[in-house]
Amino acid sequence: MRIARIVVLVASAAISAAPAAHAQARAAPSRRNVDWPVYQGDHDHTHYTTLSQISPANVAKLRVAWTYDTRDAFDGSEMQTNPVILDGVMYGMSPKQRAFALDAATGKELWSFDPTGGRFTGPRIRYRGVVVHEGKVYFNYRYRLFAIDAKTGRQSPGWGNDSGWVDLRAGLDRPVEGLSVSASTPGAVYKDMLIVGTSVPEALPSAPGDIRAYDVKTGAIRWTFHTIPHPGEPGYETWPPDAWKIAGGANAWSGVTIDQRRGMVFFATGSASFDFYGANRLGDNLYANSIVALDANTGKRVWHFQGLKHDLWDRDFPAAPTLVTVRRNGRPVDAVAQITKTGHVWLLERTTGRELFPSEWKRMPPATLDGEVAADSQRFPVVPKPFARQQLTEDGLTRRTPEAHAAALKIFRENPTPHPFTPPNLTGILIFPGVDGGGEYGGPAFDKETGLLYVNSNEMAWLLKIVPREDKSIFGAHCAECHGAQNTPMAPSLTGVGNRLTREQIITTIREGTGRMPAFATALDNVAINDLANFLLTGQDVAASASTNPFYTKYRNTVFDIFLDHEGYPGIAPPWGTLNAIDLNRGTITWTIPFGEYPKLVAQGVKNTGTDNYGGPIVTRNGLLIIAATTYDNKIRAFDKTNGRLLWEGNLPAAGNTTPSTYMVNGKQYIVIACGGGKNGAPSGGTYVAFALP
Repeated sequence: MRIARIVVLVASAAISAAPAAHAQARAAPSRRNVDWPVYQGDHDHTHYTTLSQISPANVAKLRVAWTYDTRDAFDGSEMQTNPVILDGVMYGMSPKQRAFALDAATGKELWSFDPTGGRFTGPRIRYRGVVVHEGKVYFNYRYRLFAIDAKTGRQSPGWGNDSGWVDLRAGLDRPVEGLSVSASTPGAVYKDMLIVGTSVPEALPSAPGDIRAYDVKTGAIRWTFHTIPHPGEPGYETWPPDAWKIAGGANAWSGVTIDQRRGMVFFATGSASFDFYGANRLGDNLYANSIVALDANTGKRVWHFQGLKHDLWDRDFPAAPTLVTVRRNGRPVDAVAQITKTGHVWLLERTTGRELFPSEWKRMPPATLDGEVAADSQRFPVVPKPFARQQLTEDGLTRRTPEAHAAALKIFRENPTPHPFTPPNLTGILIFPGVDGGGEYGGPAFDKETGLLYVNSNEMAWLLKIVPREDKSIFGAHCAECHGAQNTPMAPSLTGVGNRLTREQIITTIREGTGRMPAFATALDNVAINDLANFLLTGQDVAASASTNPFYTKYRNTVFDIFLDHEGYPGIAPPWGTLNAIDLNRGTITWTIPFGEYPKLVAQGVKNTGTDNYGGPIVTRNGLLIIAATTYDNKIRAFDKTNGRLLWEGNLPAAGNTTPSTYMVNGKQYIVIACGGGKNGAPSGGTYVAFALP
């Protein structure tokens, strides 16, 4: 995932309410109301619904029922929320991270809670929704976990600290001031505990990805699972001896999944930090890039399955596990399905983690960077076949125009990548599928009737270049990793940051970090932090000393971006995005279609190219597969789930880079999507759009 840009935290919070709305934020429960009660629809993360009012026969008649403009969109902002609907009330978040409640039948705002007190200064942060449980709404802003009253939007008394929030940095066995921790995906409730995974920086210094369970009434930590094992814990031997003190990552940024009946929590982790050079974390790095099952009551490990050892390519597991039931020898078997950025599906027996399809170990090429030791072998599923292409060759480059092919061919030859798992090197490599998948954070949908898993896939390569870290300046030593050498406008750009933020705001962000940006409160002293702020404001830098960076690595990346041709289109041949149906009973791909279009290319007669896509589908019992997700064409589409035939498409004000929700209020079924846009240069938006039949 790309590294988030600089952002400022403001301590206070504010509440606004529509007239008389806070007196009653919920409609009366009714058998004519059907909820979308949790993130992704159910605790199993299947994205599945039995609602049938909207059907293949009438879906083409869908019309906009209501819209809600958050008025919070700004240049580069995103909105990845999958809204929750309970008893006729919809709960969501805006691009500026306001939590709000709407009348789900009309889109009328009932209340709004602003964790910044109206002083959000941006730029973007990405959060994917809220948790609603027993009259409280739980949501995250940076390192603060809030609990607010679901009826009034006011902070709940007795939750967290004296300011009414829980500090996600606390309890990680490291100084709070040196950590950047947030929760981009909402947690899940088991009994009286809110179980949460976190987002942490992908560069050093970083924080560990501990899974924690919080008391839903008080916010007190009930248990913790260390994803970077401490001495005496299983997996400790897969890291250097002191890694548990300084290593970071191995975090479940995509959330957790709970088997409520068995009392088990499942999560899938990302890579260890730093993503592309691991000399400071030699070993297999459990529990990074792993699917892990815990006892939800105690946090004790039940089983784990590591899908990738010593990740050097940012191949996080990109979505929370999906709980499915498949057929084996005529009998039902409860399982866990996990999609990957590499375009594979792992299917594991739920209680043991045993593989339900065969896999194989393959030898891997060695690393060439000084001090690096890549894993000598990796495991791959044999069945099902990958839902994304696995090897990029010259024959697979774009031929959109002769000029586009020539531009792509030049880049391809300058960055030879003979193996999909060629370790990063000084020449440069092409990562394919790219670091945004394959699969992505929207996750798959699972059809409980047919055993089909539906997953949308990116078909994009990424370019990575590594160089020795020779910078002597403070900015070069600490910031060029992500922002480019000499403050060049490499994304995320800091060019002109002094026009957007005050000196005090810049210093606060350097100290505390944000999203994937590390906190430097322990890595830099006060003098160095002030010198760095001066550089960002004036361009005058000072030399860094060895003592200013205890997290020093010998190499850093200078280029990390999508492989594009000279006109900004993908450098590979289409399709650039696909939609796939995978039979988990048989381990076969039932159908695949190109997914998404570029409007400018369509105008030139070039159609069905597919595009990069972010978000996921929902599947209905009566035959529909509904998804937005495509980055550039601003569409939401409904397909026949049996064959991928397009049945309907609707226009959106911005891309819906999330998963839709569907629900019923007063006997009418709705489909709602958050239209946040903002991905890969696409226009940003801040509107929720609900569709229904006339």
